[in-house]
Amino acid sequence: MKKAYIEITDPIHGFIRLNKTERQIIDTPVFQRLRRIKQLSGAHLIYPGAQHTRFEHSLGVMHIASMAGTSLQSKGITRNEDIINLRLAALLHDIGHGPFSHLFEEVLQRKKKKSHEQIGKQIISKTEIGDILSKNGLNKKLIHDLAMGEGKLQFMNEIVSGALSADMMDYLLRDGYFTGAEHAKIDHNRITYSLDVYKNKLALDHSSLVNFETMMISRFQMFKAVYFHKTVRAGEVMLLEAMTLADDELGLTSLTLNDYVKQTDESIMALLLSLPETTSELRASKKIANDYQNRRLFKCVFERILSTNLDAKIMQELKNQITKKSKVGTSQVFLDTSSTHSIPQTPSKKESKSIILVKKGSKKVISEQIPISKIPLVSSMSGKMNILRVYTQENNRKKVEITAKLILDELK
Repeated sequence: MKKAYIEITDPIHGFIRLNKTERQIIDTPVFQRLRRIKQLSGAHLIYPGAQHTRFEHSLGVMHIASMAGTSLQSKGITRNEDIINLRLAALLHDIGHGPFSHLFEEVLQRKKKKSHEQIGKQIISKTEIGDILSKNGLNKKLIHDLAMGEGKLQFMNEIVSGALSADMMDYLLRDGYFTGAEHAKIDHNRITYSLDVYKNKLALDHSSLVNFETMMISRFQMFKAVYFHKTVRAGEVMLLEAMTLADDELGLTSLTLNDYVKQTDESIMALLLSLPETTSELRASKKIANDYQNRRLFKCVFERILSTNLDAKIMQELKNQITKKSKVGTSQVFLDTSSTHSIPQTPSKKESKSIILVKKGSKKVISEQIPISKIPLVSSMSGKMNILRVYTQENNRKKVEITAKLILDELK
């Protein structure tokens, strides 16, 4: 008798099961493309093992989301139908990512104000993935809304993305494993087993608060050590600059949906390396791409942790001051801000300010909404992490370093 599912061996979760519909989806070219989009963009240039992709991350998120849904089912909260939809939404939560993951999205945001979530909705609705969902009697609108954090049930959205999400639990475990970083040690089994729901919001059993604390600390440390590592970000700044300079020639921000779902890290890099050298912008883009490929990375000559965000206008003014005083061309100085909320955002992209804890006694459920600011250790990380850096090529290093310190040392 043919099995109703297949099993995929995964280094993080052991075995991940896929049913017939899920297998049909991952076998589409649109989903297989995720095999060729690295999870951490250019981090492999610093952490050579970081070759993992959005493909296996998506499988991992589905696996943890399924664990969460099954845990809630044992408490009488979710049904089989909910778990089916939850698994598919988690599987497809990253389907809208472009090449180099969040970097391509940064270019799209600058020019078209488009997010990978918006594109993800289109992909689920308008490609063969949507056809597969419909043929199997599933509601593709319900699934794309849930995948992008816009489902009707708030706690279901929070399982996919948020402070207790399957997304975060998988990327911390997976990124920690493949980079070799020792910071991402979390007990996702305990957390998913301890999940509950209170007033349509995801809650956690009081006894697992320490596991939540550990996860938040791990995330904070991974941003410092990996995601915002100055040399990791150097490579990302180079990719951003190369794609931005070449956009008019390549039409990266004007791709049709059909062309968008064909793009991968390799395809965009090939386009950048084969650019015609007919303008100064295209020559610069091609050189940056070539330097990136050969790991001749920009050098960080200034770094400062800030308490506030700097908008694009201020960043441009500061860059102009540095280039003028150092007498280095504007195309050779790069200001970069790395910014994130220290505590994960809610599915609606708002800052998470509290967590709901529940304690079940013999007669009643006691719930408590704890402000993040009141949780030991986690409270010290609340707010935003803002890092300002200045990069330049090796030959300009000394001049730009001296000038950047003179101009930027007073920033707060």
